[in-house]
Amino acid sequence: MTTTAVLGAGKIGEALLSGLIHAGRNADDLLFTERSEARRVELTKRYGVASVTVAEAAARADVLVVAVKPQDIDPLLTELAPVLRAQTLIVSLCAGLPTALYESRLPEQTPVVRVMPNTPMLVGEAMSAISPGRHATSGHLNTVEEMLASVGQVVRVPESQQDAVTALSGSGPAYFFYLVEAMIDAGILLGLPRAVAGQLIIQSAVGSAKMLAESNEHPVLLREAVTSPAGTTIMAIRELERHGVRAAMLAAIEAARDRSAELGKPHTPRA
Repeated sequence: MTTTAVLGAGKIGEALLSGLIHAGRNADDLLFTERSEARRVELTKRYGVASVTVAEAAARADVLVVAVKPQDIDPLLTELAPVLRAQTLIVSLCAGLPTALYESRLPEQTPVVRVMPNTPMLVGEAMSAISPGRHATSGHLNTVEEMLASVGQVVRVPESQQDAVTALSGSGPAYFFYLVEAMIDAGILLGLPRAVAGQLIIQSAVGSAKMLAESNEHPVLLREAVTSPAGTTIMAIRELERHGVRAAMLAAIEAARDRSAELGKPHTPRA
């Protein structure tokens, strides 16, 4: 059985551990590293997974999942490089960090798979995009895909598209939360209690997402089904178009893509 170690047990790291446990993985086949002693004790008690040092993780694990903050990657790679075993699979969950960074700092031929997950991983509904580095095989991708399927859905993309993925689905939940926040405020403006407005909008969002996922209909068709001639919905849509909401969304996601590329530049090794 493959042994997997999560390096950095923050929210995303813990979500992955939890998902793997709930998917049937034996806790004895999982490890994690964490700097906070209180956090180490808490997670071991909660999941029965052993806390180890980076060197111990490198010695025992076949797959190392890097889930630290991007600003912490340099000291981690410095610590990891001299102790990493040959052919250990590195899975990076760090936003903006290219596979070339790991390949330049770790032993030659180290297989690396880059992942862009999103925060719904915390409830087992992540959307993760994976990209292989130069030495990652289809077998490595299968391993990562199977692991991430325990916490949501997975798609494969070329690494050149990861900044776009970051902008669209990595940051995507924030756009939905922002829209829901605005709609709840609108409900309050119209005289509804906050709790009632929240319940109305959140369940509407859940139901709409389920319709999108299960109907196989284009969003335009689903929207048109709600939009009666001269009705309330078309009046609302007219106002959204008049205020340029569609154009603003396109510009916002493009700006997020550009920022993702900018954040990755300091970590891109020079040729």
